[in-house]
Amino acid sequence: MRRRRHLLSHLTNDTRGTSAIEFAILAPIFFMVVFSMIGYGIYLSASHAVQQITADAARTAVAGLDAAERRRLAEDYVKTSTNEYAFLDERAFAVAVQDDPSNPAQFTVSISYDATDLPIWQLYSFAMPDKVIRRFATIRVGGI
Repeated sequence: MRRRRHLLSHLTNDTRGTSAIEFAILAPIFFMVVFSMIGYGIYLSASHAVQQITADAARTAVAGLDAAERRRLAEDYVKTSTNEYAFLDERAFAVAVQDDPSNPAQFTVSISYDATDLPIWQLYSFAMPDKVIRRFATIRVGGI
């Protein structure tokens, strides 16, 4: 009986291995948070790059004389400028240039980027954003 109490008190007071158990419980949560932060960082970087390309394509397209030429200028800009941005593939861009029906003095460049090739989708993480990044920029024709 005494020996059994001694064994029980020894087991309840023994703290060896508690760090391993704590690590086993907390490590998966920690790694999911870290991978989510990395994934969202890459996604936000790509999203910002798409917005920058959209704004620059709109500024380039303002030199066009009609809607067809503006569309061609915007598409050419997207094809030539995507090499400067990490993780972006020029084949995943869809460019649309539309005149504003309510205001003939402005047009809108809309770009959607299919982000399914970004490396973030292979990370085990919390809920991730949409796989298509959509941005637009509206610009006036002929200045103010």
